[in-house]
Amino acid sequence: MSRTSPRKILLLVLVLACAAGLAFYLYLQRPAGLPAGLASGNGRLEAIEVDVATKIAGRLSELVPREGDMVEAGAVVARLDADDLRAQLRATEAQVEQARQAVDETRSGVRKSASDVSLADKSLKRSENLVGRGFITRDKLDRDQTGLEGARASMAQARSRVGEADAAVVAAEAKVDSLKVTLNDTALKAPINGRVLYRLAEPGEVLAAGGKALTLLDLSDMYMTIYLPTDKAGQVALNSEARIVLDALPGQAIPATVNFVAPKAQFTPREVETRTEREKLMFRIKVKADPAWLAAHRDLAKGGMPGVAYVRLDANTPWPANLQISGK
Repeated sequence: MSRTSPRKILLLVLVLACAAGLAFYLYLQRPAGLPAGLASGNGRLEAIEVDVATKIAGRLSELVPREGDMVEAGAVVARLDADDLRAQLRATEAQVEQARQAVDETRSGVRKSASDVSLADKSLKRSENLVGRGFITRDKLDRDQTGLEGARASMAQARSRVGEADAAVVAAEAKVDSLKVTLNDTALKAPINGRVLYRLAEPGEVLAAGGKALTLLDLSDMYMTIYLPTDKAGQVALNSEARIVLDALPGQAIPATVNFVAPKAQFTPREVETRTEREKLMFRIKVKADPAWLAAHRDLAKGGMPGVAYVRLDANTPWPANLQISGK
């Protein structure tokens, strides 16, 4: 029977000691369980996506930003070809001037008609005086009476034409305003401060009304959706304090708040892991990252990053050391 050499025994003891030391180290480094007043769930960081789309149909003449560029709210990011609209605007502005001149002419016609009425009225009064004294016949009086009525009818028509001319001016001015609004719509503006996620068109393409040119990510509005079982979801309050820890940033706790708690339970989606397979019906919780933190760390957190969201079930439960916010 062979005997084991002392050297082999020593080597075996060293291996066992190293294994025991490694096991003890891993035991010390194991993640501590959450306090009773906290709950957590896995999810992915999501950002609000906003499309920059056309209000009218047209040919895209300019598209400045590239994917990954930052744009500011109100900045013009694209333009549609507007030559035809500018020509229509000039023609309509000329129509406004013509309508205003027509108003002046009709008002002059009213003044002339008023003068004719005044003259006809004076002629009738003279005729009435002369008929009473027997100097003219009754036939002349009738003609003067008819002349006065005709002058009054002409004045009424002239006043009606003034109203029509005024209405034509209003209509032409409204068309000018409408064309200016449409012309303004050819400049596509960024509705938010955000990063260009997709560039969906290129200059020269014809876009229909509602056609999308860009998709922007609102980096100030990011959230994580998690699922909690009934016993824990019932303790989550809206606007309660929360934390988000991303896999890519394990040492950085992101301040957050709970901004949505589903009013009814649902089956957990397949892509969301749960603690036990027995948990089937869960409540959807949305945890929104603090906009001020996102603004200060714009290039750290990115949409799609997986991580864990922690929510407070009891306001008196302190956050563990690894979930404390720096500076607090």
